[in-house]
Amino acid sequence: MIQVTNLSKHFGVQTLFENISFTLAHGNKIGFVGRNGSGKSTLFKILLGEEEADSGEILIPKNYTIGTLRQHILFTHKTVREECASALHGDEAFDLYKIEKMLFGLGFSQEDLDKDPMNFSGGYQIRLNLVKLLATNPSLLLLDEPTNYLDIISMRWLQTFLKEFKGEIILITHDRDFMDAVTTHTMGLRRKSLMIVEGNSSKYYAKLEEDDERYLKTKANLDKKRAELEDFVTRQKARASKAVMAQSKAKQLEKMGEMDDLEVESSLHFSFNYKKTPAKIMLEAKDVSFGYDPAHPLFQSLSFKLEKGKCLAIIGKNGKGKSTLLNVIAGELPLQQGTLSFHPETTFAHFGQTNIQRLNLKNSIIDEIYEVDPLLGITRVRAICGGMMFSGKMAEKEISILSGGERSRVMLGKIIATPANLLFLDEPTNHLDMYSIDSLCEAIKNFKGSTILVTHSEMMLRELADALIIFHHDKAEFFDGNYDAFLEKIGWEEEIDVAPKKVVSNDYNENKKLRAKLIQERSSKLSPLKKQIDQCEAKIMKLEEDIKVKNDALIACSSGNDIGELGRLSKEIKSAEETLEKLYEQFETLHVNHDTLFDTYEIQLKNI
Repeated sequence: MIQVTNLSKHFGVQTLFENISFTLAHGNKIGFVGRNGSGKSTLFKILLGEEEADSGEILIPKNYTIGTLRQHILFTHKTVREECASALHGDEAFDLYKIEKMLFGLGFSQEDLDKDPMNFSGGYQIRLNLVKLLATNPSLLLLDEPTNYLDIISMRWLQTFLKEFKGEIILITHDRDFMDAVTTHTMGLRRKSLMIVEGNSSKYYAKLEEDDERYLKTKANLDKKRAELEDFVTRQKARASKAVMAQSKAKQLEKMGEMDDLEVESSLHFSFNYKKTPAKIMLEAKDVSFGYDPAHPLFQSLSFKLEKGKCLAIIGKNGKGKSTLLNVIAGELPLQQGTLSFHPETTFAHFGQTNIQRLNLKNSIIDEIYEVDPLLGITRVRAICGGMMFSGKMAEKEISILSGGERSRVMLGKIIATPANLLFLDEPTNHLDMYSIDSLCEAIKNFKGSTILVTHSEMMLRELADALIIFHHDKAEFFDGNYDAFLEKIGWEEEIDVAPKKVVSNDYNENKKLRAKLIQERSSKLSPLKKQIDQCEAKIMKLEEDIKVKNDALIACSSGNDIGELGRLSKEIKSAEETLEKLYEQFETLHVNHDTLFDTYEIQLKNI
């Protein structure tokens, strides 16, 4: 268990967080959210002892180890196998199987194990650091964007590994689905404060919204009461007969205090600039092929159609040709074989890493947006800059001093300024936080044109993709269906190869009896849980209705002078909300137990 109490951190006049406290209990896996720059990575450094807090206390048990994923590269062994095995200690010092299993899960092949670690790309070198971290089996894993350099298959492997990890985890990631699949709690830094809830990020954000709504209602009632008192004092203080009462009201005003306005946080918000087109089919590809080495093409004989309003996602492991295919379709690379037919009125807007590198470092952000269309007025350009979180003077910054994430947002701004009906988006979520990714998904959904998207985010695939091009089985193939349909009908070959084989019995009657017994056993165990779930749900609904009635009474009462009644109602509401929170936790635990038990029997039934 780690106990953090009243921790504060400032940089000059900027306050990152103040008097934050939380407890990390055994088995807790916490998703850590907050805007970019809110202080998440700084808190990690403080927990690791790499940076000092201005005040507060951190209690860490003796022999409790903390491991974190390092971004810097320092390799001292000649092969991948030896480098990763160097992280093993004690009884596991020679457990090479454990190391190899992790390496294969993160995309390394058998041949890679004897290669020099320095011969791999930066992304794969970070994966080696991840293997070395996981091999040490620390008490607590601090993971800051561990999926940044992982492809979709490696992400799925890591997700399973972290779910089964026996220690504690604090995880920062922009991938909401990945986080929610792994974590038991969600913790967030917001307005210099910290809040932690049991459950996923959706529950956390719902609680934030509820708290803000309650705060604003209370503030509105308080402001109304203050205005009434101020008006009374102003009107009556000059009248002798009302002077005493006015003085009393003035003292009441002094005691009331004031509630601050809620700090508004910047959000990336935008919509793509759709150019009208009569096309029903935006693009048709026939027998498209490409390869840097003619003997080993990245893809060949690929054919598909893209309808207006549809999103086509290109998915697969790193290095297989996803970005290359997107660049061929976008005309960034020459087509070697086959045909690409576009409607005459099709207009592109292309977001990719090569495009970001073409930003003029001497230009300001405003200049870069203007270059897209010189006819854009300053109001429109400023609006686009603001939507990309570059308001006021920030929009006049030179590209050369911007971070990688800021340059990505500039590129998105240029895409927004471009009238288009076909979007090419290559990993557009890199450097974006959860809030910005939600805005991006919403903008793509609302875009009336078509989109071709390269992504490793399963959340984006599930939300956006109407069809897929999958790089697997050493080829690229078109799949006319969404991502879940692909997983159900085909699935990733790497996962199928290691999937447990079903147990097949030749005795039909014995299997039938066994199935009947299992179904009866499952029913007898699930029925009590279902009853408890229904009872808990009924209590929640009743208590929510009671809280609503009391809140309405509190609002009505706040316009009067009955301080005692206000206090009573406030205490009752607080008590009821605490009870409701416990009921929610009980409801969630019961549901998890029910679903786990159900899934256990489902697996047994499928294996018969």
